[in-house]
Parts: sequence; structure tokens; C-alpha cells
Amino acid sequence: MAYTGEVQVGGPADVHELTDLMISKVAVGPMNNNAYLLRCRRTGEQLLIDAANESGTLLELIGSDGIASVVTTHRHGDHWQALAPVVEATGARTYAGRFDAEGIPVATDVAVEDGDTVRVGEVGLTARHLVGHTPGSIALVYDDPHGHPHLFTGDCLFPGGVGNTHDDPEAFASLIDDVETKLFAQLPDETWVYPGHGGDTTLGTERPHLQEWRERGW
Repeated sequence: MAYTGEVQVGGPADVHELTDLMISKVAVGPMNNNAYLLRCRRTGEQLLIDAANESGTLLELIGSDGIASVVTTHRHGDHWQALAPVVEATGARTYAGRFDAEGIPVATDVAVEDGDTVRVGEVGLTARHLVGHTPGSIALVYDDPHGHPHLFTGDCLFPGGVGNTHDDPEAFASLIDDVETKLFAQLPDETWVYPGHGGDTTLGTERPHLQEWRERGW
């Protein structure tokens, strides 16, 4: 079955099989959060993006190989409800953006800066600090040497717009500026986008609407 990124709470994971990396997407919790399990094909090492909810579901997805690390994309509570039990069960090293770490109730082992590399086995992911949805949100970019990039955006970019900035014009301006300069300006249209909730998209699908988003202010 080809990967679509369409998942439902209580349903199976959808698996995107790349040459060097396997990406398993699952939906969890009452806010339909996405969690992503990344597995390096060469080493078998695994990394989880957002232990959002339903620790049992996530631990079943992780399986007996465990995870080396878990990245929390931002401080909002719906993205870390299962973080404590997952870390307790796996001993995973925790990562979060430097300016959001204080808002996450599980200690952050590695405070991530813009441009830092987060590794899973032999695969490197580049962190991009995006300010506006929260002060320290991070996105992760996997620049696949065998194909197009893959981008994990947390709640900063979705199909149809950027993340919620709660009617704060300064926060919105900051977020859309960061999304435009750090993501759209640097990555090609083929870049596959994996958001924190709902279905996937590509930068090419969203790029024609950037000015429309700016004009509407959300």
C-alpha cells in the first residue's frame, strides 16, 4: 500500500518507506495528534517525534527495539501527554527547542537550537526554530539524499496555513516570516510535510497561498 498520511485515532499506523529511513505515522488522543516513529534502516535505531498521547499505542508502535530519543516539537500539552511514560519505559533521551523546554514537564536532555542536527542512527535531521505558535517550536528537516526532503512541522505549518497564533499580530508575523524564510525559501516544492495534526501536504501545494495567508492574518 502506498503511503498517504491519512490516519485515524484507534487505527493502524501508515508507513512511509524511504531508502534510508522508515517513517511510521499514527494518530492518538482526543485532539487527533500525530506521532511519528523514525527508524534508521541501516542501524535499526529509532526516534519518536511527539509522544502526544496514548502511551500504550506508542509503545506498541515502538516495539521491542525501543527508541534512542524522543523529540517534542513544542510545549503545548497535547504534544507531551505520553512523554513521561514513554521515557520511563524506554530510557529515551529527550529533545526540545531551547525556548520551549521550560514548558515541558519532563526534563529536556538536549535543548535544540536553530540549525542543530538531531540524529537517528546514520540519518541526520536539521532543526529549524520557528517562533510564533510558541516561543521555541521546532521543525525537523530530513534532506533525503535519494529523493526529496521530508519536513516535520509540529503545529507551525498545516495544509491551508500556519499554526494558531491566537489573534496576536506580532506572533503571526513572526511565524509566517520564519516559515517562509526557513522552510519555503530553502526547500523545494516536492518537500513532504508531516504536521502535528491531520493529513500531510507538500510545500508545493501550499506555496501559492503564502500571500493569501499573510493578507488574512492567520
